Amino acid sequence: MYAVILTGGKQYRVSEGDVIEVEKLDVKENETVELEVLMTVDGENVVTGKDVTAKVTAVVLAHGKDKKITVFKYKAKKSIRKKQGHRQPFTRIKIETIA
Repeated sequence: MYAVILTGGKQYRVSEGDVIEVEKLDVKENETVELEVLMTVDGENVVTGKDVTAKVTAVVLAHGKDKKITVFKYKAKKSIRKKQGHRQPFTRIKIETIA
């Protein structure tokens, strides 16, 4: 059985026991969080839309930041150059139950 959840404006396909990194959640480590379910699949049964009654609970394992990316803006013949770095924050969660 798996489910499609929505968090941080993105959709993730998850099963019980999966560890995924999502956009940063405002929850402390080792606390549980309930995520919005868009679709569930159990063998041949697919449930979507308003018919979904399943709940996905997850435990927050850690918070962190991704690798640094370089943002470089440049305008030709204008001597305009802007170099900037960015590290996207994330939350690592473990899917406990899909019920």
